[in-house]
Amino acid sequence: MGITLRHLNKRYGQFSALDDVSLDFPSGELVALVGPSGCGKTTLLRVIAGLECADAGQVVLHGQDVASVGARERQVGFVFQHYALFRHMTVFENVAFGLRARPRRTRPSEAAIRAKVGELLGLVQLDWLARSYPAELSGGQRQRIALARALAVEPRVLLLDEPFGALDAKVRKELRAWLRRLHDDLHISTIFVTHDQEEALDVADRIVVMNRGRVEQSGSPQAVYDDPANAFVCAFLGAANRLPGTVTADSFLADGASVPLSVAADFAGPALAYVRPHDVVLTPANDSRQGGISVHVRRVVPLGATVRVELASRTGDVLEAQIERDTWRALSIEKGDAAFAIPRAARVFPAR
Repeated sequence: MGITLRHLNKRYGQFSALDDVSLDFPSGELVALVGPSGCGKTTLLRVIAGLECADAGQVVLHGQDVASVGARERQVGFVFQHYALFRHMTVFENVAFGLRARPRRTRPSEAAIRAKVGELLGLVQLDWLARSYPAELSGGQRQRIALARALAVEPRVLLLDEPFGALDAKVRKELRAWLRRLHDDLHISTIFVTHDQEEALDVADRIVVMNRGRVEQSGSPQAVYDDPANAFVCAFLGAANRLPGTVTADSFLADGASVPLSVAADFAGPALAYVRPHDVVLTPANDSRQGGISVHVRRVVPLGATVRVELASRTGDVLEAQIERDTWRALSIEKGDAAFAIPRAARVFPAR
């Protein structure tokens, strides 16, 4: 069993933070909650943890309805974005805090506490910092100590609210790979909130996309990325060019283009097509295979093995193509050059 949420609602005055949210989280799954600020991600975590009470709905943890169960008894570990470590305590004492705070009848012996803390510090690879204080640690080290403290009470569920949001890009990438490995070892049901779509795609078993308190889509990273349920999900999860145009039968003709693109659509009429940058093919303006969208190059940005090419169409639409460095060199296109942009694949939705 895992976590079951049924018809959760939570309001703050006139603002609806959660609007009829129902989700199932199988045991041992690592799930990412993504969405814009204010969409309800953190509120959902806090309701699961018992730090907030839903106005309506049901939270079931491992088969138990926890409506009347306090946060302390839910066996939920919560890791905050800004660590919330006790500055006056050493690393060892921070990790031991939850064990020492237990009622006397369930509190482990001092020897057991020391053994458990030592094991956890070894697990997060920071046992050599046991006597240090939080102010002496780097941001990445503090985050790992916060995670060790959450694990000390042997939670059945681990909740992480923007766990790497305060860290620089390099450390964040290292820690998300570390978190994935740690989860694979421990198999604790884990839900984490992130604003970083790449982080969600890289780490999670499943992604839940939220907007305005509601669940827009839930599925595997590949399913949500490749087959978005609606225009919001497509635009939010990963970079995408938005092209206005028209759908007729099984084709989409972008404004400013002369050749339609084959698409799967169950409607006809004005539409918006979403095209990933890696699905945009560029050809020189004098290429005989013309038929794409006439554009001019606004900027060329080398990014290691790939190159991002920023484009502008005659209708004023801004596009982006991501191509291999060798392909870019062969094209010999630079800022100010004319070219044609040819979408290879697109998802289309009715224009609103």
